[in-house]
Amino acid sequence: MLRSEASGTIEVICGCMFSGKTEELIRRLRRATIAKQQVEIFKPTIDKRYHESEVVSHNHNSIRSTPVEFASDILFLAGDSDVIGIDEAQFFDQELVEVCRKLANSGKRVVVAGLDMDANGEPFGPMPYLLAIAEFVTKLHAICTISGGLASFSFKTTDSEQTVELGEQDIYQARSRKYFYEGQREKARRKEKPNTDNG
Repeated sequence: MLRSEASGTIEVICGCMFSGKTEELIRRLRRATIAKQQVEIFKPTIDKRYHESEVVSHNHNSIRSTPVEFASDILFLAGDSDVIGIDEAQFFDQELVEVCRKLANSGKRVVVAGLDMDANGEPFGPMPYLLAIAEFVTKLHAICTISGGLASFSFKTTDSEQTVELGEQDIYQARSRKYFYEGQREKARRKEKPNTDNG
């Protein structure tokens, strides 16, 4: 089948931190490579936690990738690839939605992984829009560090209010809804409590 006649798709892998999103992305892309498909992988330049250029999971599985600053760069670098992988999609600008749409419309399979919610429990960056236009959505869960049950939320253990703050288990925990909002309420109480240490 000619590329112009091929039917492209968008797949989104989402969930909280430590849920295995990158692991699943790497698995799908490796399968595409085994199937002799041309694969290109991209990640935002901001994410240098494990490696400057490779996409690396929390379990330290890795795959070659190209760091890009702007989502629009992906269109120019995708070339003749059959499959496009994009990791940490939440860190890209809103243009990523249109980029994925154009790639899929040109017959490419686009596989995107990212956090669906930020540390405040709000939809993160372009992710909600990608979830809306995707043919396939996979929501993964982590294990709640408090209850041991399923976790869907990324809880920030510090009082920092930065939306984009790279970190691992040093500042983030996977939590269930109950313990996420309990933690958020505790943070709010600390913020409201007057500092009497210097009094």
